[in-house]
Amino acid sequence: MGKLRDYLVLIGLAGLVLALDQWTKALVRTQLDLGEVWMPIPWLAPYARIVHWNNTGAAFGLFPAGGMFFTIIAVVVAVAILFYYPRIPRGQVLLRLALALQLGGAMGNLTDRLLRGTVTDFISVGRFPVFNLADSSISIGAVVLVITMWLEERREARERATAAASDEEVSTEQRVG
Repeated sequence: MGKLRDYLVLIGLAGLVLALDQWTKALVRTQLDLGEVWMPIPWLAPYARIVHWNNTGAAFGLFPAGGMFFTIIAVVVAVAILFYYPRIPRGQVLLRLALALQLGGAMGNLTDRLLRGTVTDFISVGRFPVFNLADSSISIGAVVLVITMWLEERREARERATAAASDEEVSTEQRVG
């Protein structure tokens, strides 16, 4: 029952990311022609805008000829997350959240690749490459993952140092006593 609950949380969070991603992409595809720009707040135009763009490569328009490669990578990542997720202790909520964000984002872009052959991007910020909610979810998940792992490593190092100091103290007491 525990593994089922773990998977339900993962699938629920990833499904929410997937649904929001596909909904926003559908809005862009139905409301804007390819290449059309929409700027709901005129003074933000130099900094942020919505633009209908197609991407055959990776996140942020990188490696435009790698569509099939990134399709395979998305499947491999999804399988790895599904395998690894239930092995993460329930107390490591941020790590679980990071994987759910990455799974949802990977599935969002994979859905586009499988159904359309290209990924719909629409968020344009400054000179940064155009991206979408799936790309954002993958990136945020990666940042949360790295920070969580770094913090966990620091916590474990402190515990090892405390244990070593305690062992040294016991050893000193035994020599003196």
